[in-house]
Amino acid sequence: RDDEDTFKILIATDIHLGYLEKDPVRGNDTFVTFNEILDHAQKNEVDFVLLGGDLFHDNKPSRKTVHSCLESLRKYCMGDRPVQFEILSDQAVNFHYSKFPWVNYQDRNLNISIPVFSIHGNHDDPTGADALCALDILSCAGLLNHFGRSTSVEKIDISPILLRKGRTKIALYGLGAIPDERLYRMFVNKKVTMLRPKEDEDSWFNLFVIHQNRSKHGATNYIPEQFLDDFIHLVVWGHEHECKIAPFQNEQQGFYVSQPGSSVVTSLSPGEAVKKHIGLLHVKGKKMNVQKIALETVRTLHMEDIVLADHPDLFNPDNPKVTQAIQAFCMEKVELMLDNAERERLLNPRQPEKPLIRLRVDYAGGFEPFSVHRFSQKYMDRVANPKDIIQFFRHREQKEKNENNFNFGKLVSRPASEGMTLRVEDLVKQYFQTAEKKVQLSLLTERGMGEAVQEFVDKEEKDAIEELVKFQLEKTQRFLKERCTDAEEEKIDEEVRKFRESRKKNTEEEDEEVREAITRARAHRSEDAASSDEELMDTGMKGAGDSDDGLPATLTQGRGRARGRARGARGQNSTARGSSRRGRGNTSQESASSSRTYKPVFVPAKNSFTMDGRPSICLINSVRKLYKLLFQDIIDDDSDLEDISIVPSSKVNQRLPTTSSHRKRGSQSQASRGVDFESDE
Repeated sequence: RDDEDTFKILIATDIHLGYLEKDPVRGNDTFVTFNEILDHAQKNEVDFVLLGGDLFHDNKPSRKTVHSCLESLRKYCMGDRPVQFEILSDQAVNFHYSKFPWVNYQDRNLNISIPVFSIHGNHDDPTGADALCALDILSCAGLLNHFGRSTSVEKIDISPILLRKGRTKIALYGLGAIPDERLYRMFVNKKVTMLRPKEDEDSWFNLFVIHQNRSKHGATNYIPEQFLDDFIHLVVWGHEHECKIAPFQNEQQGFYVSQPGSSVVTSLSPGEAVKKHIGLLHVKGKKMNVQKIALETVRTLHMEDIVLADHPDLFNPDNPKVTQAIQAFCMEKVELMLDNAERERLLNPRQPEKPLIRLRVDYAGGFEPFSVHRFSQKYMDRVANPKDIIQFFRHREQKEKNENNFNFGKLVSRPASEGMTLRVEDLVKQYFQTAEKKVQLSLLTERGMGEAVQEFVDKEEKDAIEELVKFQLEKTQRFLKERCTDAEEEKIDEEVRKFRESRKKNTEEEDEEVREAITRARAHRSEDAASSDEELMDTGMKGAGDSDDGLPATLTQGRGRARGRARGARGQNSTARGSSRRGRGNTSQESASSSRTYKPVFVPAKNSFTMDGRPSICLINSVRKLYKLLFQDIIDDDSDLEDISIVPSSKVNQRLPTTSSHRKRGSQSQASRGVDFESDE
């Protein structure tokens, strides 16, 4: 019953505003459905709206998406209707990361009729140097209350927002999205604590909102329900898109779990084909009731599977016209699904006109797929997803003879029904586990590299991998200096291997390294790559002075009119350093237009020299390889053999950086500038 002691809460998760916003057909689906959700909240006069994460689909939503969200929140959530509940907890603790650490409806400058409380999901989580997310923009504007944020990776204390309406008291707990493996490990190590009120702790209805994997995708890539405390009464679980909004009781812990699912179809999978709902939660005392509200503006998804091998009477792989028969059969199935979609739309005029259709065809057994693009052309005006109506796959795959070889192509082609989710970290780890010895990581760890690649792919942190390499390289160098390792290559390799194994065992320290590297990448995101190259060149030139014995990194070889310049470097002008060189004839522009440029094959690190300034063993070997590669390239170029005079090997050996005098004179300049075989030097 609706009375002064009953909370009415609208619950929804995974709205994904901005999904496919540039699609001419589906671009406005998320905004229309979001307006419907808020309209239900206004009509039912709820006390507040509770969102379970992923309000936005992109970590950096577009201006259109943010503008549409602000427009909807201002239209439905601002007004003169008074808020009937009060907050008893310390809001400075609940919203400690906000510039305005109090709930928005208590702000004197705002007139809020329906407060919105939301945690962040994995799509709109805080990133960047200041660790901000799109929800923080809405919070700063006073249209949303962002809670459940945790910045520590060592220990999490979840402090509830204490609400009271009449005689009903709710302790609202929230935990924004955290990488599943990290949170799993923290639960196992007892590093997650849910704080409880000191007074009358048994008189509160404990409501917990979480955004993690509920279904098991790996050994630790999910959060088991048994990890949560048993004093909780209801868990609102976000991130899972299949709608299971009816509360399901966990027999072991005793609490109920409600999974509202997404309000928009973001993948053509069986879980997304389930009817979409939001929930109207009533709480009085410790009793609750969840009322399902069907969403009418969601674009429907119709799916069906076909196994060609199950129809031997219709399809024979040896028949030359079997492909045309399969295509005709698929057209019949698509027409049936379109008829069903049209009947559903007649019962609900608010439903979008064009449905989503997915027909999955298992062509195992010797069949060949037909052209999907040609098939899709027939449904351009009738289906919202004409480009991916048909999905061919082979469900019955023979087991690989060599289990160590990991076939990524097969894994990608498997249907979603097999319950396998691809993650970048897993692919990176699997690649290095099955790769040949010569391409194995010797300094970095697979885990750290996987997380850095994940940041690069998902969050567009373009410097994440580079900063991780730099950070772990610096740490390894400090370790070797502290160990006072002898300057022998075998001993150095052994120490590096031991240090790498110790880091792999200490997962918490490795997470700290990755987080530090990502923080560096975010801080340097705006820097231009060219400036870093110039800084590296300036560093390499220090101490070299104006010596001409250096080795420029770019080698130019004459062609056409400039042939024969290898004998005397006539007209040679180095554009890499921007300064003129000795020679006769062409200017720098003419030389650049009629020359062949060799890309750098060796770029030394800053620590390519020993403590006393001598070149390290790795640097010497690399320079030797450079000589070999350059000579081989010149010898293999048959077109220029008649015009190229190769320096005798005796002279080349004199230039090898093996003598002490050469080390002292220009080692740093050599390492930064390369070798120019056309210069007078």
